[in-house]
Amino acid sequence: MTQVTERGTSLPTPPGAPVRRRSPAAAACVVGGAVAAVLGLGFLAVLVIVLWISSPYPDSGPGGALHLAAGLWLLAHGTELVRYDTLSGVPAPVGLTPLLLVALPALLIRRAARLGSAGEEDGRAEPLPAGVVFSAVLCGYLGVGALAVVYAASGPMPADPLSAARHLPIVAALAAAGGVWESRGRPLGQLPGRLARPRYALALRAGAGGVLVLLGGGALLVGASLAWHGAEVQGSFGALTGVWSGRFAVLLLALTLIPNAVVWGAAYTLGPGFALGTGATATPLGFGGSPALPRFPLLAALPAEGAGTPLTWAVGVVPVVAGLAVGWFAVRRAREVSYGETALTAALGALVCALATTALAAASAGPLGSRALAAFGPVWWQTGGASLAWTLVLAVPLAVTVHALRNRPAKGLADADAEDGWHDSGVREVRWAALRRAAGTLIPDFSATPAEGEGPPPARVPEEAPRPVSAPPKRPVLVMPGLKLDLTPIPLPALPAEPPLVTAGENGPGSVPESPLPGLPLQPRQFPSPLVPPVTGARVLARRKPAGTEPGPAERIGPAGQAEPAGQPGPEAARTE
Repeated sequence: MTQVTERGTSLPTPPGAPVRRRSPAAAACVVGGAVAAVLGLGFLAVLVIVLWISSPYPDSGPGGALHLAAGLWLLAHGTELVRYDTLSGVPAPVGLTPLLLVALPALLIRRAARLGSAGEEDGRAEPLPAGVVFSAVLCGYLGVGALAVVYAASGPMPADPLSAARHLPIVAALAAAGGVWESRGRPLGQLPGRLARPRYALALRAGAGGVLVLLGGGALLVGASLAWHGAEVQGSFGALTGVWSGRFAVLLLALTLIPNAVVWGAAYTLGPGFALGTGATATPLGFGGSPALPRFPLLAALPAEGAGTPLTWAVGVVPVVAGLAVGWFAVRRAREVSYGETALTAALGALVCALATTALAAASAGPLGSRALAAFGPVWWQTGGASLAWTLVLAVPLAVTVHALRNRPAKGLADADAEDGWHDSGVREVRWAALRRAAGTLIPDFSATPAEGEGPPPARVPEEAPRPVSAPPKRPVLVMPGLKLDLTPIPLPALPAEPPLVTAGENGPGSVPESPLPGLPLQPRQFPSPLVPPVTGARVLARRKPAGTEPGPAERIGPAGQAEPAGQPGPEAARTE
């Protein structure tokens, strides 16, 4: 990067500094977006060409097949095609987008955005900003899309320019934004204060859980209906075409419409059902009207015409489970959350589920022609409203109930005689206080410890009045689930009294004094063996003191205060020897 001073003069780049080459990198992102669009077009073109070659009765040459491939590529982005070859001569729009076909351009754009967000392989070039990568990839992709719209205009099914200008940029922008966001490590950034609360994350999780339950129920319903009407589904293949190449083409088209059928099944379980033209609607309560249905394998699995049966009414279990799932996932395990907060989170989860269901219903529906087939598929506002009603009515009461059950106080599990109230409350402080009272002095009371410099702690006032002397003292007992401990201190046995030292008795020095207890002889004290071995042959010299303080060598003072001869050893001398 070139540095400039305040006057505008450039400074040389220091050696070793990263070189920023944004222009070639941005051009590479534009090329990557264009390549993503060409790859999608090429895949569909190869598929159409293979089907055209294998068809025994081709209606047009390879040019018509390529025009049809361009039209299908635009249809994968939600663009409406116009069919001019009709029996009535009135142009008929084709706007039913196969949802599985949308995955092809979305994956390609996402891959191009991820590659453009990465830096150069040499490590010297910095990655481009997210906005630059997004704009460059989008410009390259939309440039090829505009050429595809012009090329498909001369084919059998041209694209509507207004519909292409509305749907093509939306799909490309969403896929490119997802690729850039993923390449940056999926950052969420600094959300506003209200949006950063945990309730919104829980609401998104709860709404996603409800949508998954609805789609799973729709898929189960579609699979069960196809298996139930297996004969009709197999007969529709033979009615459409008799060659294997044509049946393969019909099978591919049916596979791309499977996600649409799943969304229709979810709308059917919610109650509003889906439209089969302007004059017929299929709901669990009945299938009425005059449907103008073309022969197609998925349409052969529709329920029979007429009023509903208990078997069709049973599909109401699916939205019930979806509402319960929203309520279950909307509950937090924190004890400080109030009931109002839990109810609000569940309501937001129901709203998220309704919005997602509305978007899926709108994307899966579309016209297949004019007049009778102008409306085909679920009505988005009816499906979204039914989803909101089901989930809101069931999710909020369940969330409040689950919150109350998770935060209820623990029930007492101790004996009836226990009065410490160990399990009477779910508060941790109350349990700790009961444990401290039962343990006595084994657990110190830290709350009574004075702070540094405050002086000695005040005397503790006993909590209970002293018991009468006649009543037996109550033993402290620690009661826990499956365990009961007696904390009464065990008295230690009294140690025997130490016998007196051996002194001179009445019979003279070295004799044993009489025992204070009559009939019990007094044994002399037994001293343990010394750790150091005794020294033999040593002479102990007396310490000299000033004259007048020690008796002379001719006499010693006995235990009775009388003088003893010098030649008779005293007790100390005997003990020393």
